[in-house]
Amino acid sequence: MRARLALYLDLIRFNRPAGWLLLLWPSLSALWVAADGWPGWYLVCVFVLGTVLMRSAGCCINDVADREFDRHVKRTAQRPVTSGALPVREALWVGAVLALAAFCLVLTLNPVVVVWSVLGLVVTLLYPYAKRYVSMPQAVLGIAFSFGIPMAFAAVRGEGVSWSQIGLDTLTAAVPVQAWVLLGFNLFWVLAYDTEYAMVDRDDDLRIGMKTSAITLGRFDVSAIMVFYFTYLLGWAFALGSAHLGWLWSVALVLATWQALWHHKLIKDRTRDGCFKAFRLNHWLGATVFAGVALGYLTR
Repeated sequence: MRARLALYLDLIRFNRPAGWLLLLWPSLSALWVAADGWPGWYLVCVFVLGTVLMRSAGCCINDVADREFDRHVKRTAQRPVTSGALPVREALWVGAVLALAAFCLVLTLNPVVVVWSVLGLVVTLLYPYAKRYVSMPQAVLGIAFSFGIPMAFAAVRGEGVSWSQIGLDTLTAAVPVQAWVLLGFNLFWVLAYDTEYAMVDRDDDLRIGMKTSAITLGRFDVSAIMVFYFTYLLGWAFALGSAHLGWLWSVALVLATWQALWHHKLIKDRTRDGCFKAFRLNHWLGATVFAGVALGYLTR
């Protein structure tokens, strides 16, 4: 039983929290923006736990979808499903239970969130297969990893809406243009860090015919990553300009920019270790942006 549990924990990357933190920080930031400050403990707890559960379920789906490719990649060859230590059906059951648990959390919120969560799930399911057909599948991942933003707005601004009131007008009213602007610019951050991630496996991906942004961008990969970082940061600064978050938000943007420049130093030689380190450290950049948003609302 203990050995089986260890396989499940390995399947969901339990000892690698960077993945769910990359999902969490934009979602929490959006909660604060939507609520114009502190959103309340219940929403914070639901989004933290829901993020962990959905990221874990996503790992199960991804590993099943990519098992034939992963066995040819050094970094992923020993994953439980890829190595055969865990049957495909069992991995899918684990993913289904985790996704169902996340959906049960969503059901405790308003109907607007429930409807938007279904669309988010569809994007999550599409991503593993996008790598076979889309030249930059990281863009699809960017939508999936940013979908907590409109859901956060829906959780706050859809409060009080009943199922009988659900319609296109109520769905769009709860998720204003600002939410989609934040999502659009957050997508560039996902492009930045997941291209760094793809650079780690570029040689293996070229050999097996996998499509990634690192391959598509070629020798412009490092320059493009820096453009992605600065587009993300400038975009969020623009989108939150009307909130008047003050000097702490400005300090957070400066610190996040410094981290992006440090990542350039890590990836400029395109070494596996350097690129993987830059990817793993991105959650600190997201945490910095979130801290700037939260403290900005607290002190304005």
